[in-house]
Amino acid sequence: MEEILGIEKISKEFSGVRVLNDVSVGIGRGEIMGLIGENGAGKSTLIKIICGVYQPSSGSLRIQGKPAAIPDYITAKKLGISMVPQEFNLINTLTVYENIFLGNEFRLKSGLLDKPKMRRLAAKQLEELRMPVGVNHLVSRLSVAEKQMVEISKALMLHSKLLIMDEPTTTLTGHEVETLFNLMRDLKNQGVTMIFVSHKLGEIKAICNRVTVLRDGNLISVDEVSQVNEEDIARKMIGRTDFRQIFPPKINRAADTVVLDVKDLSIKGLLNNVSFSLRKGEILGFAGLVGSGRTELAEAVMGLRQISAGIISLADKGARKNAVQIKKPAAAVELGLGYLSEDRQGKGIVQGFNLPQNITLISLKEYLRGMFINKKAELEKTKEYIKTFRIAAASYKLALRYLSGGNQQKIYLSRWLDTKPSILILDEPTRGIDVNAKQEIYEFVHQLAEQGISCWVISSELEEIIGLCSRVYVMKEGSVAGCLEGSHINEEEIMFHATGISVCP
Repeated sequence: MEEILGIEKISKEFSGVRVLNDVSVGIGRGEIMGLIGENGAGKSTLIKIICGVYQPSSGSLRIQGKPAAIPDYITAKKLGISMVPQEFNLINTLTVYENIFLGNEFRLKSGLLDKPKMRRLAAKQLEELRMPVGVNHLVSRLSVAEKQMVEISKALMLHSKLLIMDEPTTTLTGHEVETLFNLMRDLKNQGVTMIFVSHKLGEIKAICNRVTVLRDGNLISVDEVSQVNEEDIARKMIGRTDFRQIFPPKINRAADTVVLDVKDLSIKGLLNNVSFSLRKGEILGFAGLVGSGRTELAEAVMGLRQISAGIISLADKGARKNAVQIKKPAAAVELGLGYLSEDRQGKGIVQGFNLPQNITLISLKEYLRGMFINKKAELEKTKEYIKTFRIAAASYKLALRYLSGGNQQKIYLSRWLDTKPSILILDEPTRGIDVNAKQEIYEFVHQLAEQGISCWVISSELEEIIGLCSRVYVMKEGSVAGCLEGSHINEEEIMFHATGISVCP
């Protein structure tokens, strides 16, 4: 097999801290290579070196057997390397087709942009991905899953020899993942080489030829996928052997105290007469296909979207329900609500801020002493969260852009916990997080519920919904299609409701 990419003893250091150590691997033409490891294992650093975003501290790269220096992303593109990033590189004020062709526009002989051609090609590409996104829509109007498909289309338009896909399935439903995998198989048959970064072991087994495992910056193994099972991969990735119980025992709480009651909530064109309740100390799940309205519902309750009809009621300390008007997120926070957005980069963390600055961004008034911030108290609280979530950071002074996606997510969760919410909405809480960190998050959500905090979990991973939640609302096309409890919380019944095969009486 012809080698497309050769990685020879690549190492990388940041401020004297080594994050990659003598990594060597070769990848052949038409191969799909899985790349897996815990958050902070060095995956993102390695693929950024391949794409020219970072320069190695030592070691070298080969492209088709020839030594290659890749000083920047433009050089990488010229060499036939492109990437679908985990965090989006899209411009919200441009349309879908403008983003797809940004930097690679088609022009007429007159020099003007050939917009009809770009619209036509963009629409064709999105149709192949079976994603009904209007090419003239502004990217700012798209869901996270739709933005993911735009990023994939953008990379595919480059007709690359080497396509790197960094966690491309984190916001996609099972059907959408299979569509993407079919497209990847077609590209493979055309001789395109792919590096597929994922935390989902089943996906690695389903689509990859070989899998490379990194741990703490070191190359642990390169295996034929057919020769290892999911537990083998997880054991190499994490370095421990017991994976039988990733979810804590379910909280099947008998408490009937309703802390949040939503009646007939509507948003024109998005939500239609949605009603549901959330109980004290409950882990409540919301499932559904992309575009079903789960995120829009959470944003409406948090005051991020204006509702056209409906009543939102919250329980006071005496458990009496009172109707409230929540027109701004600040009002929701004052009422004890917290919201971990699915769009970590766009609506969550501030990449240029350090750890304490990110954690106390909303709760900063609690650290004020007159006109000044109590830096000591801020730092002590940050250290507590670092210990609780096992956040891997060389220094609390680091800007968040230098942390892995999983550690960024933990900082984001810490920020909302620092507001001391009584209701915590978690939208795709384990997006881009490895299996070990997922288990830590699940345990912590379980602890919050045990303490009486009500948790509302939105997730595209059915395993997560089934394993964590004691009740599940399923949404379809902006409405509640069903509410499941007990043994009815299973993949078949959830999908029946989500697709409209079964409807709640």
